Amino acid sequence: MENIVNEINRLKKERNAIILAHYYQDPSIQDIADFLGDSLALAQQPQKTNADVIVFCGVHFMAETAKILNPEKIVVMPDLNAGCSLADSAPADKFKKWVEEHPGHVVISYINCSAEVKAMSDIICTSSNAEKIIRSVPETKPICFAPDRYLGSYLIKKTGRNMVLWNGTCQVHETFSEQELISLQRKHPEALVLAHPECPENILHYADYIGSTSGIIKFATESSSKEFIIATEEGIIHQLKKKNPDKIFYPLASLNGCACNQCPHMRVHTLDKVYNALLNLEPQIYISEDLRLRALKPLERMLELSR
Repeated sequence: MENIVNEINRLKKERNAIILAHYYQDPSIQDIADFLGDSLALAQQPQKTNADVIVFCGVHFMAETAKILNPEKIVVMPDLNAGCSLADSAPADKFKKWVEEHPGHVVISYINCSAEVKAMSDIICTSSNAEKIIRSVPETKPICFAPDRYLGSYLIKKTGRNMVLWNGTCQVHETFSEQELISLQRKHPEALVLAHPECPENILHYADYIGSTSGIIKFATESSSKEFIIATEEGIIHQLKKKNPDKIFYPLASLNGCACNQCPHMRVHTLDKVYNALLNLEPQIYISEDLRLRALKPLERMLELSR
């Protein structure tokens, strides 16, 4: 593995490239990344670099976002099959019809959606800033929220806004087992439960903290507690352990009993694929300029409101 990491680092210099990775990537990918983050940080980071090439180790909508914000840069994904069940739950044609059925509504879309859906939205949000984005909309304006219904339901409770929700879910977060969570709490009564808001309400009910991946890492790092039950994709535990070697983290099992709830899309990237992407500058992310400009507006609105 050392040889391929050395080759990746050599090609990075040759290509003036930067590797971005989400916390749900395999640990081997996380360890070679120049920047690790959640969706908001990964959307902001490319504009802060003078790199000519962005190697995006995440899922497709994330790489699209990087290209929308940085049209002059080459954006490559090690494997284009890195999709997203949540983004796929909102096909553009059905989403267009849904928006048309709710005239006068402000359309807020979670960043986990395609460029086409972004282009039909008024504002984009992430789990980090969603509450702030929703509160920025005047209470007299009705809101459509897509595509995650669990995140939407959580935000309705947080903000008191009665939003129309798209019926989408994340295949990782919706399959956590409540019974396994209860069992973990019995075995580890001192452990705090940290959950991502894409989880269903029956899981969030037990949470001591609900937040984004970066929020979960920050909370665990700053907490005086020593044990935590983690209700999100287990890739985050790699960083949690690196930042907190004296603390213990228990991954929450899914309904099938496996405490290895990994996103199959995030995990398709490998070191070999990263190397090949740098070597060949393929596969690239391409977006038409018309679509890019339409998708850019709600993203810029999000970034403006997030400052």
